Amino acid sequence: MATKAKFGWGELKKTNPMFSMARTTIETAFYGNNVENIKSLAECYKLAKHAPGTVVTDIPVERPEEIGLEQGAKVLLFNDGAVTGRTAAARRIAGEPGVDINKICAEIRDAVYNTRSRKLYNARAYIGLHHDFMVRANLLIPESHEMLMYNWLLNFQYITNEYTKMYRMSNQMNNEGDIYIFADPDWSHPDYPLGLAFFDPLHNCAAILGMKYFGELKKGTLTLAWGIANRNGYASCHGGQKRYNLPNGKSFVAGVFGLSGSGKSTITHAKHGGKYDITVLHDDAFIISTKDGSSVALEPSYFDKTQDYPMDSPDNKYLLSVQNVGATLDDDGRVVLVTEDIRNGNGRAIKSRLWSPNRVDKIDEPVNAIFYLMKDPSLPPILKIKGSALSSVMGAALATKRTSAERLAPGVDPDALVFESYANPFRTYPLKDDYEKFKYLFEHRGVDCYILNTGFMLERKIPKEITLGCLEAVVEGTADFRQWGNFSEIEIMEVEGFIPDLSDEAYKDMLNARLKDRYDFIKSRDKEKGGYDMLPEEASMAIKQLIDEMD
Repeated sequence: MATKAKFGWGELKKTNPMFSMARTTIETAFYGNNVENIKSLAECYKLAKHAPGTVVTDIPVERPEEIGLEQGAKVLLFNDGAVTGRTAAARRIAGEPGVDINKICAEIRDAVYNTRSRKLYNARAYIGLHHDFMVRANLLIPESHEMLMYNWLLNFQYITNEYTKMYRMSNQMNNEGDIYIFADPDWSHPDYPLGLAFFDPLHNCAAILGMKYFGELKKGTLTLAWGIANRNGYASCHGGQKRYNLPNGKSFVAGVFGLSGSGKSTITHAKHGGKYDITVLHDDAFIISTKDGSSVALEPSYFDKTQDYPMDSPDNKYLLSVQNVGATLDDDGRVVLVTEDIRNGNGRAIKSRLWSPNRVDKIDEPVNAIFYLMKDPSLPPILKIKGSALSSVMGAALATKRTSAERLAPGVDPDALVFESYANPFRTYPLKDDYEKFKYLFEHRGVDCYILNTGFMLERKIPKEITLGCLEAVVEGTADFRQWGNFSEIEIMEVEGFIPDLSDEAYKDMLNARLKDRYDFIKSRDKEKGGYDMLPEEASMAIKQLIDEMD
């Protein structure tokens, strides 16, 4: 499936579902006589290399010609300043209560007008790497921000003859135009001290203003692509997926869902000591077809933290560009990186697809299991969830903690336990859509559901080795699950040293409180955003049943 780039004159009607005030305002800016079209990734690299503030390291890009760069290309570093994470408080979504489209579109018109004397660059890329699902996206950004443009083209699939042919093979999606994103990191407005990330998801456009952090462009683009996928028969996934190719000729496809810092990249790329032949789809963005259970990756490269990778780590061999980390000279006078978040939190790097030697862009086999990665001290290392409603609502009430990848509004407690439905804070459509799609996968596609606690159980940290061991037991079919207490739809695999004591009243009180937190969160969707994210009553009742079974 593919989006539509152009429309015939007969289609250009005021009532055309592919047009809106916001889309017309944003798209028109792409055709100004101050706009220069970027023709290749190699051209963009040269611009980024000479952009103000770029640090050209002496680290060579591995096999650059395989990813569209010329021989001799170096890893480029750029640092943003004080802000090194996403800013959720800056997001405004057309259709949500309190979002004044007329006011925002007027501000976007002014923002476009104020770039008239500056050179703007138009970069194009594909989102989705298989002809089952491909979206064409366009980014417009002012001169002096070439590194942001370069990172965007590295993160997504830059235009090539091969992918253009694939795109043309795709069946066209009805009423879906290409994505258009206008960005001006230098913009400022007193009404938006944290910047403005505005989305018109039904018309596939966005304006990202006053925001320098690359993650805003990355996740802003995915926000729109996930919305398109949702409208066209896919479950949109912020997580990782891999296939275990087992010795008996069978396979096991696992999807892991978690926010930054939850361990989804660690689990997705884990080699398990060489025990398995593993195929990786992606560690951050993919979609699952409700029609046949197959999955498609949306991005070729990886946007990964640098915190856990010292400069001598072999994983750094596949760096393409780096953001918000330090630099120094080595003994030979070469410019190298200072990683491990010494300069600031949430240092980031884009790694090439070569990082995963067994990488694919589509997994045809249906998903076998979904693992929700949570950080909830009341939970043991692994639980199996039964029942499609409970399995889906546990994803809707996924519990985690804030990470350094997010820039928080004043007054928000960074240590508080929070809920992020399906680990996806970038949803631009009603939460019910995700709930129903994941429920369908559990109920009609035979997908199993598990919770992995990747944080602490009570006061004890759960090591990643235990998490991976639990996952391996499920994959190999050796996991011994039994009913957990009185819960009719929860089973536990007991892990030595992490067996919860349901006879301990203090522990029961904590678990009960956490279940009530989930129930309250789901019920609060009835009022938040004017009921935009309201879920069916069965969702809250599935959790209520757990609370009743504790008594």
